[in-house]
Amino acid sequence: MMEKILETLMFRSRWILAPMYLGLVGGLVMMMIKFVQEFVHIFSHILISEEKEVVLSILGLVDITLVANLLIMVIFSGYENFVSKIDVANHEDRPDWMGKVDYSGLKLKLIGSIVAISAIDLLKAFMHQSTPNIEHLTNSQMAWMVGIHFTLILSGVLFALMDKLADSNHH
Repeated sequence: MMEKILETLMFRSRWILAPMYLGLVGGLVMMMIKFVQEFVHIFSHILISEEKEVVLSILGLVDITLVANLLIMVIFSGYENFVSKIDVANHEDRPDWMGKVDYSGLKLKLIGSIVAISAIDLLKAFMHQSTPNIEHLTNSQMAWMVGIHFTLILSGVLFALMDKLADSNHH
């Protein structure tokens, strides 16, 4: 009897995660607000900006969009893997990957997105270096950025290898 109550309590405790996923939806709204704010800023300065400044600003929009995509993946996959299934199976706009991404797949998609975000930030930093009249990063700062980016790539490769090894052991 006590075991049944304990197991039921532990099983239902997964719903504690639901408000956290709602908080991430709020984070998605914040990202949209920052995107609109940045877009309006770019648009209002488009005629007086140099091409490089516009490209850097658009890379910022891409960066925000990638973070928003990351949030969507975490919200959908995390909720479905740890809380409850999302019952939209017959909806025409349901993403193909929804319901198919397990924890291992989510982990790889997350690290892939983080590497892409890091690559964009690194590209922006390199482009800033050749822009006159702005403060440039030191060689040490640039080296740290490249090192962190390389570390993220290496982590992604190691995650993929570990998942491949674990998957081959199950078969």
